[in-house]
Amino acid sequence: MREVYRTLYQHRELIGILVAKQLRLRYRGSALGFAWTLVNPLFQMLVYTLVFSVFLKIPMERYPAFLFTGLLPWIWFSSALQQGVTSILDGAGLVTRSQFPAEILPVVTLTTNTLNFLFTLPLLFVFLVAFGVKLGAPVLALPALIVLEYLLAFGLVLILAAVNVYFRDLQHIILHLLNVVQFITPIFYPLSVIPEPVQPWVFLNPVAVLMTAFQDVLYYNRFPPWPPLLGLLALSYVLLSAASTLFTRYKRAFAEAL
Repeated sequence: MREVYRTLYQHRELIGILVAKQLRLRYRGSALGFAWTLVNPLFQMLVYTLVFSVFLKIPMERYPAFLFTGLLPWIWFSSALQQGVTSILDGAGLVTRSQFPAEILPVVTLTTNTLNFLFTLPLLFVFLVAFGVKLGAPVLALPALIVLEYLLAFGLVLILAAVNVYFRDLQHIILHLLNVVQFITPIFYPLSVIPEPVQPWVFLNPVAVLMTAFQDVLYYNRFPPWPPLLGLLALSYVLLSAASTLFTRYKRAFAEAL
């Protein structure tokens, strides 16, 4: 397990350089530039509010504020996976160089999306205050949730990026799976609208564990239940172990496959 993560640590400066480059290039040439980092989630929030609150009449006070607390971490997670799955293919010109460490490419993509999420947090807090949402001690759990989401996405992105080199339909499959996951996860609707006998089954979805935890600390002003989060931490460890083993085994043939 250690080889991949030792390599990442040894190349941490290169990772920082590539992350900064991605952030600069993402909106280069656009009129709004970095502001798109804030405009994009706001636009999605407005569309989903119209659909779920106005048209479908989800029974929820301050629905836009509720939606935003789950939507922002979901955008981070889904964007990291969508971009991460193709990260090695997109960096084929670098990977085919004999000394380039391929494992840094998924990490660069994930870290870039993580920073974009962090940049939107001030907007989220302003939004919550504007809607009269009370923030208390539970918000102190937010850093732990961010770390937990990063670890989960880290393991998944490493696995997906490696497998996609050999099975390139995976990038299309992931796109459709993410579309399904976003609607079976309580992001656009509260957990309470799901029939009570079904609710425990929702937490078999690790993304649901994360999104409802964000809603707990940011919207409901309560600490999330810890057993599901501890289970998610254990799952993340298993994924990271599997990702390291798989990546170490298959990265030697990346240059030929690309």
